[in-house]
Amino acid sequence: MNPHLVCVGGEDHALRIPFLMSLREKGFRVTAVSSGSEAAFLRHGIPHRQYGFDRFSSGTGQWATVKTIRKLMSELRPDVVQSFDTKPNLLTPLAARGKFPVIRTINGLGWTFSSLEPRALALRPIFCGLQGLVSFWTAATVFQNRDDQAFFERYRLIRRGSGGLIRGSGIDVDAFAMARHLAPPAMKMREDLGLDQSAEVIVFVGRLTRQKGIPTLLKAIPRILSKRPNARVVLVGPWESEGPFAVDKAEIDRYAPNVIALGPRRDVPALLGMADMFAFPTEYREGIPRVLLEAGLAGLPIVASRMPGCNDVVQDGWNGYLVPPHDADGLASRIIDVLSDRERGKLMGSRSVELVREQFSLPWVVDQYSDLYKNVLSAKSHGDLARPVSPILLEKDAAEPEMGGVRR
Repeated sequence: MNPHLVCVGGEDHALRIPFLMSLREKGFRVTAVSSGSEAAFLRHGIPHRQYGFDRFSSGTGQWATVKTIRKLMSELRPDVVQSFDTKPNLLTPLAARGKFPVIRTINGLGWTFSSLEPRALALRPIFCGLQGLVSFWTAATVFQNRDDQAFFERYRLIRRGSGGLIRGSGIDVDAFAMARHLAPPAMKMREDLGLDQSAEVIVFVGRLTRQKGIPTLLKAIPRILSKRPNARVVLVGPWESEGPFAVDKAEIDRYAPNVIALGPRRDVPALLGMADMFAFPTEYREGIPRVLLEAGLAGLPIVASRMPGCNDVVQDGWNGYLVPPHDADGLASRIIDVLSDRERGKLMGSRSVELVREQFSLPWVVDQYSDLYKNVLSAKSHGDLARPVSPILLEKDAAEPEMGGVRR
Protein backbone atom coordinates (compact mmCIF):
# COMPACT_ATOMS: atom_id res chain seq x y z
CA MET A 1 0.00 0.00 0.00
CA ASN A 2 1.24 3.51 -0.82
CA PRO A 3 2.43 5.36 2.30
CA HIS A 4 0.12 8.15 3.40
CA LEU A 5 1.86 11.54 3.58
CA VAL A 6 0.00 14.39 5.27
CA CYS A 7 1.49 17.79 4.47
CA VAL A 8 0.61 20.67 6.83
CA GLY A 9 1.07 24.34 6.03
CA GLY A 10 -0.39 27.82 6.27
CA GLU A 11 -2.55 29.92 3.99
CA ASP A 12 -0.07 29.87 1.08
CA HIS A 13 0.16 26.08 1.10
CA ALA A 14 -1.41 25.88 -2.38
CA LEU A 15 1.91 27.08 -3.80
CA ARG A 16 3.24 23.61 -2.92
CA ILE A 17 0.72 21.78 -5.09
CA PRO A 18 3.37 20.92 -7.75
CA PHE A 19 5.55 19.52 -4.94
CA LEU A 20 2.67 17.39 -3.64
CA MET A 21 1.72 16.17 -7.11
CA SER A 22 5.31 15.09 -7.75
CA LEU A 23 5.38 13.17 -4.48
CA ARG A 24 2.16 11.48 -5.52
CA GLU A 25 3.89 10.38 -8.72
CA LYS A 26 6.61 8.91 -6.51
CA GLY A 27 4.02 6.60 -4.95
CA PHE A 28 2.86 8.55 -1.90
CA ARG A 29 -0.80 8.97 -1.04
CA VAL A 30 -0.94 12.69 -0.29
CA THR A 31 -3.34 14.76 1.83
CA ALA A 32 -2.93 18.50 2.31
CA VAL A 33 -3.86 20.31 5.52
CA SER A 34 -3.82 24.10 5.45
CA SER A 35 -5.46 27.25 6.73
CA GLY A 36 -6.28 28.32 3.17
CA SER A 37 -8.96 27.42 0.66
CA GLU A 38 -9.35 23.84 -0.54
CA ALA A 39 -10.36 24.80 -4.10
CA ALA A 40 -6.89 24.69 -5.69
CA PHE A 41 -6.06 21.33 -4.07
CA LEU A 42 -9.30 19.73 -5.18
CA ARG A 43 -8.75 20.92 -8.76
CA HIS A 44 -5.64 18.76 -8.78
CA GLY A 45 -7.24 15.80 -7.05
CA ILE A 46 -5.43 16.34 -3.75
CA PRO A 47 -7.59 15.69 -0.66
CA HIS A 48 -7.58 18.71 1.64
CA ARG A 49 -8.54 19.39 5.24
CA GLN A 50 -8.75 22.89 6.64
CA TYR A 51 -7.82 24.21 10.06
CA GLY A 52 -7.53 27.73 11.41
CA PHE A 53 -4.96 29.80 13.23
CA ASP A 54 -4.04 33.47 13.50
CA ARG A 55 -0.55 33.97 12.15
CA PHE A 56 -0.37 37.41 13.83
CA SER A 57 -1.20 36.02 17.29
CA SER A 58 1.19 34.48 19.80
CA GLY A 59 -1.34 33.85 22.56
CA THR A 60 -2.71 30.78 24.29
CA GLY A 61 -5.34 30.33 21.59
CA GLN A 62 -2.78 28.25 19.70
CA TRP A 63 -3.58 25.28 21.95
CA ALA A 64 -6.98 25.03 20.30
CA THR A 65 -5.14 24.66 16.98
CA VAL A 66 -2.99 21.90 18.45
CA LYS A 67 -6.14 20.02 19.43
CA THR A 68 -7.59 20.53 15.95
CA ILE A 69 -4.45 19.17 14.28
CA ARG A 70 -4.39 16.21 16.68
CA LYS A 71 -8.00 15.41 15.82
CA LEU A 72 -7.28 15.68 12.08
CA MET A 73 -4.32 13.33 12.39
CA SER A 74 -6.33 10.77 14.30
CA GLU A 75 -8.85 10.81 11.45
CA LEU A 76 -6.30 10.83 8.60
CA ARG A 77 -3.96 8.23 10.18
CA PRO A 78 -0.81 9.29 8.29
CA ASP A 79 2.31 7.20 7.90
CA VAL A 80 4.44 10.34 7.89
CA VAL A 81 3.69 14.04 8.36
CA GLN A 82 5.46 16.96 6.69
CA SER A 83 5.03 20.49 8.04
CA PHE A 84 5.98 23.85 6.57
CA ASP A 85 5.75 27.45 7.87
CA THR A 86 6.57 28.87 11.29
CA LYS A 87 3.48 28.08 13.37
CA PRO A 88 2.60 24.74 11.73
CA ASN A 89 6.20 23.68 12.39
CA LEU A 90 5.65 24.26 16.11
CA LEU A 91 2.05 23.12 16.43
CA THR A 92 2.26 19.91 14.38
CA PRO A 93 4.92 18.15 16.50
CA LEU A 94 3.06 19.24 19.64
CA ALA A 95 -0.07 17.63 18.22
CA ALA A 96 1.79 14.46 17.21
CA ARG A 97 3.67 13.87 20.48
CA GLY A 98 5.47 10.92 18.89
CA LYS A 99 2.36 9.07 17.68
CA PHE A 100 3.47 9.52 14.07
CA PRO A 101 6.75 10.73 12.55
CA VAL A 102 6.96 14.45 11.75
CA ILE A 103 9.40 16.13 9.37
CA ARG A 104 9.58 19.90 9.70
CA THR A 105 10.91 22.21 7.01
CA ILE A 106 12.23 25.52 8.35
CA ASN A 107 11.44 27.89 5.50
CA GLY A 108 12.91 30.99 7.13
CA LEU A 109 12.89 32.44 10.63
CA GLY A 110 10.54 35.27 9.73
CA TRP A 111 9.60 38.37 11.68
CA THR A 112 10.73 37.21 15.13
CA PHE A 113 14.38 37.00 14.07
CA SER A 114 14.31 39.82 11.52
CA SER A 115 12.71 42.65 13.48
CA LEU A 116 14.37 44.67 16.23
CA GLU A 117 11.02 45.67 17.72
CA PRO A 118 10.79 45.00 21.49
CA ARG A 119 8.02 42.43 21.00
CA ALA A 120 10.11 40.45 18.51
CA LEU A 121 13.14 40.53 20.81
CA ALA A 122 11.00 39.36 23.72
CA LEU A 123 9.60 36.46 21.69
CA ARG A 124 12.99 35.10 20.59
CA PRO A 125 13.78 33.14 23.77
CA ILE A 126 10.24 31.71 23.74
CA PHE A 127 10.64 30.72 20.09
CA CYS A 128 13.97 29.02 20.80
CA GLY A 129 12.54 27.19 23.79
CA LEU A 130 9.60 25.90 21.76
CA GLN A 131 11.87 24.81 18.91
CA GLY A 132 13.99 22.83 21.34
CA LEU A 133 10.88 21.27 22.90
CA VAL A 134 9.25 20.17 19.65
CA SER A 135 12.53 18.69 18.37
CA PHE A 136 11.88 15.77 20.75
CA TRP A 137 8.82 14.84 18.67
CA THR A 138 10.43 15.51 15.29
CA ALA A 139 11.97 12.74 13.21
CA ALA A 140 13.96 15.17 11.04
CA THR A 141 14.30 18.90 10.50
CA VAL A 142 14.93 20.19 6.99
CA PHE A 143 16.48 23.59 6.38
CA GLN A 144 16.21 25.53 3.16
CA ASN A 145 19.39 27.55 3.66
CA ARG A 146 22.67 27.08 5.49
CA ASP A 147 22.24 30.15 7.73
CA ASP A 148 19.13 28.73 9.39
CA GLN A 149 20.75 25.31 9.74
CA ALA A 150 23.81 26.86 11.41
CA PHE A 151 21.56 28.87 13.76
CA PHE A 152 19.62 25.81 14.95
CA GLU A 153 22.77 23.76 15.40
CA ARG A 154 24.63 26.55 17.22
CA TYR A 155 21.86 26.95 19.80
CA ARG A 156 21.09 23.22 19.95
CA LEU A 157 17.49 23.63 18.84
CA ILE A 158 17.48 20.22 17.15
CA ARG A 159 18.71 16.83 18.21
CA ARG A 160 22.17 15.88 17.02
CA GLY A 161 22.09 14.27 13.58
CA SER A 162 18.45 15.18 12.87
CA GLY A 163 18.98 18.16 10.55
CA GLY A 164 19.76 18.45 6.86
CA LEU A 165 19.60 20.81 3.92
CA ILE A 166 17.11 20.70 1.03
CA ARG A 167 16.95 23.97 -0.89
CA GLY A 168 13.37 25.11 -1.27
CA SER A 169 10.21 23.26 -2.26
CA GLY A 170 11.29 23.06 -5.89
CA ILE A 171 10.07 24.95 -8.91
CA ASP A 172 8.41 23.31 -11.91
CA VAL A 173 10.64 24.61 -14.68
CA ASP A 174 8.50 23.19 -17.50
CA ALA A 175 5.26 24.58 -16.07
CA PHE A 176 6.84 28.01 -15.68
CA ALA A 177 8.08 27.91 -19.27
CA MET A 178 4.61 26.90 -20.48
CA ALA A 179 3.00 29.76 -18.53
CA ARG A 180 5.46 32.16 -20.15
CA HIS A 181 4.69 30.70 -23.59
CA LEU A 182 0.93 31.08 -23.14
CA ALA A 183 1.16 34.59 -21.68
CA PRO A 184 0.26 37.68 -23.71
CA PRO A 185 3.22 39.45 -25.35
CA ALA A 186 5.20 41.79 -23.12
CA MET A 187 4.00 44.79 -25.16
CA LYS A 188 0.38 43.80 -24.52
CA MET A 189 1.01 43.33 -20.79
CA ARG A 190 2.56 46.78 -20.57
CA GLU A 191 -0.26 48.32 -22.53
CA ASP A 192 -2.88 46.75 -20.27
CA LEU A 193 -1.12 48.19 -17.20
CA GLY A 194 -0.75 51.65 -18.71
CA LEU A 195 3.03 51.35 -18.98
CA ASP A 196 4.89 53.01 -21.83
CA GLN A 197 6.83 50.65 -24.06
CA SER A 198 10.00 52.61 -23.27
CA ALA A 199 9.51 52.24 -19.51
CA GLU A 200 12.20 50.42 -17.51
CA VAL A 201 10.05 48.08 -15.44
CA ILE A 202 11.14 46.95 -11.98
CA VAL A 203 8.94 44.22 -10.51
CA PHE A 204 8.52 43.14 -6.90
CA VAL A 205 6.43 40.08 -5.99
CA GLY A 206 5.52 39.30 -2.38
CA ARG A 207 3.46 40.47 0.54
CA LEU A 208 3.34 44.26 0.62
CA THR A 209 4.59 44.55 4.18
CA ARG A 210 7.24 46.59 5.92
CA GLN A 211 9.18 43.42 6.64
CA LYS A 212 9.44 42.76 2.90
CA GLY A 213 11.19 46.11 2.50
CA ILE A 214 8.47 48.00 0.63
CA PRO A 215 9.16 51.30 2.50
CA THR A 216 12.85 50.95 1.58
CA LEU A 217 11.96 50.43 -2.07
CA LEU A 218 9.61 53.43 -2.04
CA LYS A 219 12.27 55.58 -0.42
CA ALA A 220 14.71 54.60 -3.20
CA ILE A 221 12.37 55.69 -6.01
CA PRO A 222 13.24 59.44 -6.16
CA ARG A 223 16.93 58.65 -6.50
CA ILE A 224 16.23 55.99 -9.16
CA LEU A 225 14.10 58.45 -11.13
CA SER A 226 16.80 61.11 -10.95
CA LYS A 227 19.04 58.85 -13.05
CA ARG A 228 16.47 56.69 -14.86
CA PRO A 229 13.40 58.88 -15.38
CA ASN A 230 11.57 56.15 -17.33
CA ALA A 231 11.78 53.67 -14.45
CA ARG A 232 8.47 52.27 -13.19
CA VAL A 233 7.94 49.97 -10.20
CA VAL A 234 5.23 47.30 -10.30
CA LEU A 235 4.29 45.80 -6.91
CA VAL A 236 2.55 42.43 -7.03
CA GLY A 237 1.08 40.91 -3.88
CA PRO A 238 -1.48 41.32 -1.09
CA TRP A 239 -1.56 44.02 1.55
CA GLU A 240 -5.14 44.03 2.86
CA SER A 241 -4.59 40.60 4.45
CA GLU A 242 -1.36 41.57 6.20
CA GLY A 243 -2.76 43.06 9.40
CA PRO A 244 -0.36 45.22 11.40
CA PHE A 245 2.54 44.51 9.03
CA ALA A 246 0.85 45.93 5.91
CA VAL A 247 2.12 48.98 4.12
CA ASP A 248 -0.66 51.56 3.88
CA LYS A 249 -2.01 51.80 0.33
CA ALA A 250 -1.92 55.59 0.62
CA GLU A 251 1.83 55.38 1.19
CA ILE A 252 2.20 53.56 -2.11
CA ASP A 253 -0.21 55.82 -3.95
CA ARG A 254 1.94 58.86 -3.13
CA TYR A 255 4.44 57.59 -5.70
CA ALA A 256 1.92 57.14 -8.51
CA PRO A 257 2.19 56.95 -11.50
CA ASN A 258 5.78 55.77 -11.03
CA VAL A 259 4.59 52.95 -8.77
CA ILE A 260 1.70 50.60 -9.55
CA ALA A 261 0.30 48.23 -6.90
CA LEU A 262 -1.58 45.38 -8.59
CA GLY A 263 -2.53 43.33 -5.55
CA PRO A 264 -2.31 39.52 -5.71
CA ARG A 265 -2.12 38.10 -9.24
CA ARG A 266 -2.14 34.63 -10.78
CA ASP A 267 -0.17 35.64 -13.89
CA VAL A 268 3.20 36.21 -12.22
CA PRO A 269 5.18 34.50 -15.06
CA ALA A 270 3.59 36.91 -17.55
CA LEU A 271 4.31 39.93 -15.34
CA LEU A 272 7.93 38.87 -14.98
CA GLY A 273 8.09 38.44 -18.74
CA MET A 274 7.40 42.14 -19.30
CA ALA A 275 9.95 43.29 -16.68
CA ASP A 276 13.52 44.52 -17.07
CA MET A 277 14.64 43.52 -13.58
CA PHE A 278 13.46 42.20 -10.21
CA ALA A 279 13.83 43.93 -6.84
CA PHE A 280 13.46 42.13 -3.53
CA PRO A 281 14.50 44.36 -0.60
CA THR A 282 13.23 42.01 2.11
CA GLU A 283 14.17 42.47 5.75
CA TYR A 284 12.99 38.94 6.56
CA ARG A 285 15.10 35.89 7.24
CA GLU A 286 13.75 33.99 4.25
CA GLY A 287 13.96 30.27 3.50
CA ILE A 288 14.50 30.13 -0.25
CA PRO A 289 12.24 32.84 -1.68
CA ARG A 290 10.21 31.27 -4.45
CA VAL A 291 9.86 34.64 -6.17
CA LEU A 292 13.63 34.81 -6.63
CA LEU A 293 13.55 31.44 -8.37
CA GLU A 294 10.71 32.62 -10.63
CA ALA A 295 12.57 35.84 -11.41
CA GLY A 296 15.66 33.78 -12.14
CA LEU A 297 13.78 31.49 -14.54
CA ALA A 298 12.42 34.60 -16.26
CA GLY A 299 16.01 35.62 -16.94
CA LEU A 300 15.84 38.81 -14.89
CA PRO A 301 18.78 40.41 -13.12
CA ILE A 302 17.98 40.63 -9.42
CA VAL A 303 18.73 43.18 -6.73
CA ALA A 304 17.94 41.69 -3.32
CA SER A 305 18.77 42.17 0.35
CA ARG A 306 21.79 40.45 1.81
CA MET A 307 19.63 38.20 3.98
CA PRO A 308 19.50 34.43 4.62
CA GLY A 309 17.79 32.72 1.71
CA CYS A 310 18.43 35.56 -0.72
CA ASN A 311 22.16 34.95 -0.65
CA ASP A 312 21.52 31.28 -1.50
CA VAL A 313 20.06 32.39 -4.85
CA VAL A 314 21.88 35.62 -5.66
CA GLN A 315 25.65 35.91 -5.79
CA ASP A 316 26.67 39.54 -5.63
CA GLY A 317 27.96 40.74 -8.99
CA TRP A 318 27.36 37.40 -10.75
CA ASN A 319 23.62 36.98 -11.30
CA GLY A 320 22.51 40.13 -9.50
CA TYR A 321 23.41 42.33 -6.57
CA LEU A 322 22.98 42.08 -2.81
CA VAL A 323 22.54 45.18 -0.67
CA PRO A 324 22.13 45.60 3.09
CA PRO A 325 18.51 45.58 4.29
CA HIS A 326 17.01 49.03 5.03
CA ASP A 327 19.59 50.65 2.72
CA ALA A 328 17.52 52.72 0.30
CA ASP A 329 20.56 54.45 -1.21
CA GLY A 330 22.36 51.16 -1.80
CA LEU A 331 19.22 49.66 -3.32
CA ALA A 332 18.77 52.65 -5.63
CA SER A 333 22.41 52.56 -6.71
CA ARG A 334 22.29 48.90 -7.69
CA ILE A 335 18.98 49.25 -9.50
CA ILE A 336 20.48 52.16 -11.46
CA ASP A 337 23.55 50.01 -12.23
CA VAL A 338 21.37 47.26 -13.68
CA LEU A 339 19.22 49.62 -15.76
CA SER A 340 22.30 51.49 -17.01
CA ASP A 341 24.09 48.39 -18.32
CA ARG A 342 21.51 46.29 -20.11
CA GLU A 343 24.00 43.84 -21.62
CA ARG A 344 25.41 43.01 -18.21
CA GLY A 345 21.86 42.67 -16.91
CA LYS A 346 21.04 40.14 -19.64
CA LEU A 347 24.18 38.16 -18.78
CA MET A 348 23.21 38.12 -15.10
CA GLY A 349 19.70 36.94 -15.98
CA SER A 350 20.99 34.11 -18.17
CA ARG A 351 23.16 32.89 -15.29
CA SER A 352 20.11 32.80 -13.01
CA VAL A 353 18.19 30.64 -15.49
CA GLU A 354 20.97 28.04 -15.45
CA LEU A 355 21.33 28.22 -11.66
CA VAL A 356 17.62 27.62 -10.98
CA ARG A 357 17.42 24.76 -13.47
CA GLU A 358 20.44 23.01 -11.93
CA GLN A 359 19.95 23.58 -8.20
CA PHE A 360 16.29 24.31 -7.51
CA SER A 361 14.23 22.32 -10.01
CA LEU A 362 11.26 20.37 -8.71
CA PRO A 363 12.54 16.83 -9.54
CA TRP A 364 15.83 17.56 -7.73
CA VAL A 365 14.03 18.65 -4.57
CA VAL A 366 11.33 15.95 -4.65
CA ASP A 367 13.94 13.18 -5.00
CA GLN A 368 15.58 14.37 -1.79
CA TYR A 369 12.31 14.54 0.14
CA SER A 370 11.25 11.14 -1.19
CA ASP A 371 14.50 9.58 0.04
CA LEU A 372 14.03 11.24 3.43
CA TYR A 373 10.47 9.96 3.82
CA LYS A 374 11.60 6.44 2.94
CA ASN A 375 14.31 6.63 5.61
CA VAL A 376 11.75 7.80 8.17
CA LEU A 377 9.31 5.05 7.20
CA SER A 378 12.08 2.49 7.46
CA ALA A 379 12.87 3.66 11.00
CA LYS A 380 9.16 3.54 11.81
CA SER A 381 8.85 -0.03 10.54
CA HIS A 382 11.64 -1.02 12.92
CA GLY A 383 9.87 0.66 15.82
CA ASP A 384 12.64 3.25 16.23
CA LEU A 385 10.77 6.57 16.03
CA ALA A 386 12.87 7.95 18.88
CA ARG A 387 16.00 7.78 16.71
CA PRO A 388 16.53 11.00 14.71
CA VAL A 389 16.65 10.40 10.97
CA SER A 390 18.95 12.81 9.22
CA PRO A 391 18.36 13.88 5.63
CA ILE A 392 21.40 12.31 3.96
CA LEU A 393 22.24 14.87 1.31
CA LEU A 394 26.03 14.79 1.20
CA GLU A 395 26.27 13.13 -2.20
CA LYS A 396 23.86 15.62 -3.78
CA ASP A 397 25.57 18.55 -2.05
CA ALA A 398 28.92 17.43 -3.42
CA ALA A 399 27.51 17.45 -6.94
CA GLU A 400 26.10 20.96 -6.72
CA PRO A 401 27.68 23.45 -9.09
CA GLU A 402 28.88 26.57 -7.33
CA MET A 403 27.56 29.90 -8.55
CA GLY A 404 29.97 31.24 -11.11
CA GLY A 405 30.81 27.76 -12.39
CA VAL A 406 33.13 26.70 -9.55
CA ARG A 407 32.44 23.50 -7.64
CA ARG A 408 31.86 23.77 -3.92
